Amino acid sequence: MWDSPRLLNAAANALFALALALAVHAAYRALLESPAFPLRSIRVEGELYHVARGEILSALEERVSGNFFAVDLDAVRGLFEGIPWVRRAEVRRRWPDRLEVRLEEQVALARWRQGQDGRLVNTYGELFAGRSDAQLPLFAGPAGSEADLTRRYTAFRELLAPFALAPQQVLVSPRYAWQLKLSNGLSVQLGRDSERDRIADRLARFISVYAQTVGRFSRPLEYVDLRYSNGFALRVPDTRNLKFPKSQRRSA
Repeated sequence: MWDSPRLLNAAANALFALALALAVHAAYRALLESPAFPLRSIRVEGELYHVARGEILSALEERVSGNFFAVDLDAVRGLFEGIPWVRRAEVRRRWPDRLEVRLEEQVALARWRQGQDGRLVNTYGELFAGRSDAQLPLFAGPAGSEADLTRRYTAFRELLAPFALAPQQVLVSPRYAWQLKLSNGLSVQLGRDSERDRIADRLARFISVYAQTVGRFSRPLEYVDLRYSNGFALRVPDTRNLKFPKSQRRSA
């Protein structure tokens, strides 16, 4: 080996590369531990309506360590995302001594009734912990159905909007049978999806004849069952059977 210039050059280059790597690592460690680059402030931005300043301070208190270069951005992001009503946090370094944080707050769409008090559903169909607002609609269904409930709720709301109606409850059973309760108190039994008849189509047919049928009753209605291929059934309080006059009968 010692008689081979090629091997000697290769060994020398390897030692030089190792020495350089050790020097860079030492410099990097010194930079991370240096008191010359302290982290002095954290700037928080975002449209915040439910997240209080005190909650932010409490979440960060004595938990952010390291200087400007050493601070763990993922750990800081986790601290912010652990605050109630924070959906997502973006954390960036801003030279020379600051972190900038942009928070996305949860937007509550509905209350969730699945055995856990104080849980809400956001506009992405995700569950989160938050203060319940009784004015929000109510969702209930099997675990994991939150996104589907959100998607269906949006479609139902659009169908009902022309008649100034809105879903106040959207319920789905473990067998995925759907039921609505509307803002006028009417319960709507939609049943299950099938290849030939989707629940959205059933509701659309009902809405298409609503003004000529249900909308003409002055007394409150209790329940409508849309699980029929050529019509629907109604139940009125204190009335066992309600029949439309022939002039009002229409196929739904």
